[in-house]
Amino acid sequence: MHIKDMLREAERDGQPSFSFEYFPPKTAQGVQNLYDRMEKMYHMGPKFIDITWGAGGRIAELTCDMVLQAQSIYGLETCMHLTCTDMGLEKVNDALHKAYKAGCTNILALRGDPPRDKEKWVAADEDFQYARDLVKHIRDTYHDNFDVGVAGYPEGCDDNKDEEQLLDHLKEKVDMGATFIVTQMFYDADNFVRWVGKVRERGITVPIIPGIMPIATYASFLRRAKHMNCRVPDEWMAALDPVKNDDVAVREIGKHLVADLCRKILSAGIHHLHFYTMNLAQATRMVLEELDWLPTSERPLKQRLPWKQSLGFGRRAEDVRPIFWKGRNKSYVLRTKEWDEFPNGRWGDSRSPAFGELDAYGIGLTGTNEQNRKKWGEPQSVQDVADLFVRYLKREVDSLPWSESPLTAEASPIRDDLIDLNKRGLITINSQPAVSGVKSSDPVHGWGPPNGYVYQKSYLELLVHPDLYPELIARIEDHPDMTYYAVTKDGTLKYNSPTDGPNAVTWGVFPGKEIVQPTIVEGISFMAWKDEAFRLGVDWAHCYDPESPSRVLIERIMNEWYLVNIVNNDFHQQREIFEIFQGLSVKEYDDIKPVSQNGESANGVATAST
Repeated sequence: MHIKDMLREAERDGQPSFSFEYFPPKTAQGVQNLYDRMEKMYHMGPKFIDITWGAGGRIAELTCDMVLQAQSIYGLETCMHLTCTDMGLEKVNDALHKAYKAGCTNILALRGDPPRDKEKWVAADEDFQYARDLVKHIRDTYHDNFDVGVAGYPEGCDDNKDEEQLLDHLKEKVDMGATFIVTQMFYDADNFVRWVGKVRERGITVPIIPGIMPIATYASFLRRAKHMNCRVPDEWMAALDPVKNDDVAVREIGKHLVADLCRKILSAGIHHLHFYTMNLAQATRMVLEELDWLPTSERPLKQRLPWKQSLGFGRRAEDVRPIFWKGRNKSYVLRTKEWDEFPNGRWGDSRSPAFGELDAYGIGLTGTNEQNRKKWGEPQSVQDVADLFVRYLKREVDSLPWSESPLTAEASPIRDDLIDLNKRGLITINSQPAVSGVKSSDPVHGWGPPNGYVYQKSYLELLVHPDLYPELIARIEDHPDMTYYAVTKDGTLKYNSPTDGPNAVTWGVFPGKEIVQPTIVEGISFMAWKDEAFRLGVDWAHCYDPESPSRVLIERIMNEWYLVNIVNNDFHQQREIFEIFQGLSVKEYDDIKPVSQNGESANGVATAST
């Protein structure tokens, strides 16, 4: 979506909106940490993010890669910075092509700063002397595919303090096709409002987005203000200087100062603010909390679908996904990145297992062995594994090998039932409660257009001890409303569905639309998922030393237990899917001993009461 359209929407709705800026980190670990932070900050509700440009070499490549990741994996509408620094025609075209292929539709065109080894800025290509040249080239080459933004300078830039000349340059950039303006950071609201008036007097009518720098520490606040040559009001210094050695107090006072700045800007008719996050979340979050702009249960994030939609090239029409990857969004996107359309022919009559290979980057278990041992402990019995999953359900652990994110509010209606199953040694790795016709505006289960209704079937996916498996399947077979798929790591798929076609487990009914069925269960994709699910368990086992009790235990679970998913097709029923487990439990937890010579467990570990 173009930024100008987002801004027009915010103005029409009368609701303020905001965006975040990030820059490419210098290390691989820094990049991964930033991706994790970007995903968490997604839930703050930014309209878009932008990624700064690192001129030349690895950092430039990283900018392009971050845009791709943000669009396709994290579903963040992204604006890519692009500068003229060290950039000739070939490099500019390459960067624009990569942005286009990533699904990016917004570019911030800048002249750029001089390289660190040069005192003054010198063009690398005579065709790209100024930002206006870059704007013109983007327009001539890609026409209206990109929304093109440019920089504005309420207090002048580092090598030019002539306001009138800078306004002339701004008008030239807009005349060449720029459609929005993002300002450098500032703390003087009155001067910004004055400057906006001057911009409008020049006949420049495109939206202006003010750049806001939250205050994290006193030292960084002064350093950035000095670097950007921006004026700090006397009252700000009077408030911050007495507590300059107390970072907590600085952030607390800073959030009030910056929030007041934002309010003054909004009162002048601006509807969107752009936060320079410096790749950090806390100071920005504090300002948004002070403004009461963060999503709440009464004011949830709007979702078009019940899962995070990818904005990658060709994926915006995607509206169907198997439920198995509910906790593994990144993996699903990577494994389906070569699909040419969504929903692919995968969901038609002639389907093929077209999922990508498991060895692709990002599909295996993330984190180092040491990090994962610290997070998940060193289980030495099934009870230890069960206790870990109970801790996750109680929100004492924020991830599991099969789920990258903390437990969501959606699980609340069935959380006690899930805890009970895990306490009995039935390890649940995916689930959803039944939902019968809640409004699409519901803060927990709602999604899709206004004035609609959403539905869900009860779904449960779990690891089942082989001694419990026959009794569980017999109970499911006796229940007319339930269907299942089951398989071991190296086994054959078993199921009782009347066909191997898709079974919709989530759907929505909306005014003027066909019924939307965005989440399904079906056999071919389950077999692709089972390879990944067992691979994740093996990766977890390999976080521990060979022959260690933890490694032996987890490998044995992966090699012997069944992966089972169950759907209760009567979406009015919430409890029945749990009632079929009555009396089933793994009673003994010493599950490290080797199997006996006849291939059976050397110690009875499960009971099934009938």
